[in-house]
Amino acid sequence: MKATVYKSTGSWYVTKTDDGEAVNARIKGVFKIDGITSTNPVAVGDIVELEREPEGDTAMITEIYPRRNYITRVSPSHKMQHHIVAANVDQSMIFATLREPRTSQGFIDRFLVTSEAYHVPAIVVFNKTDLYKKKDELKLEELSRIYTDVGYKVFATSVTENQGLDEIKTHLTNKTTLMSGHSGVGKSSFINKLFPSFNLKTRDVSDWSGKGMHTTTFAEMFDLPGGGRIIDTPGMREFGIVDMSRQELSHYFPEMRALLQDCHFNDCLHINEPGCAIKKAVEDGRIDEGRYVSYFNILETLESKY
Repeated sequence: MKATVYKSTGSWYVTKTDDGEAVNARIKGVFKIDGITSTNPVAVGDIVELEREPEGDTAMITEIYPRRNYITRVSPSHKMQHHIVAANVDQSMIFATLREPRTSQGFIDRFLVTSEAYHVPAIVVFNKTDLYKKKDELKLEELSRIYTDVGYKVFATSVTENQGLDEIKTHLTNKTTLMSGHSGVGKSSFINKLFPSFNLKTRDVSDWSGKGMHTTTFAEMFDLPGGGRIIDTPGMREFGIVDMSRQELSHYFPEMRALLQDCHFNDCLHINEPGCAIKKAVEDGRIDEGRYVSYFNILETLESKY
């Protein structure tokens, strides 16, 4: 019996069969898929084979069907391992804010690099525009231009003032969308606004730190009225990149990827090598300096494959 995983609670999985029946299931044995080692062998979005247990109310997961794609991050509990955030997604959507709490450009870029690495188209949403002061509005214009020029869809929204929501809703129809962002950026409020029946738990930004407080423990998928699904992910303070070498990183910055063949050295890391087309583009203003800083900061966390 084939089913799709909608939620993981650690040892049990909430699945839905092709005919819409919800079945609680657990893993049978140890799964190893295509050499992937992760802290969670089964992820939300996985298509699995179920075998009913004798009592009939629960089932065993006996097989995981090949994944079309998946997105991982560093495991929250094991820094040397990775955690599969979701599988079989059509697009990813990062929620960011410039106030209460402020999302750094570095966090956005790490998310976009991860999406690029796993061939998942990404959308950037800047929320809480009703709180923005003049300098925030100018920053929003700048970041919107930067990411639009690179090739990403960018939206500015205010859940409290109902601005920009319908436009995003059209991009969710008939697609499976992974939604992510720091706690407190309004992702759950956005989902509740568009789809009140979900009634997701929300929590204000903590007063003492200005950082979002965690409300979601596990990723969970929801069917959208009219077609499509969204995967709500835990509010993340970090988005650690795994399984990527220093030599690969520039390939996941689209504006750099287009210039790589112009570098003098094939193995150029774009730091201090002579004849570097990427450094020249940054100096000329063709590549945003903030994006280059993100590249450098991510590079510092990666290991060389040589």
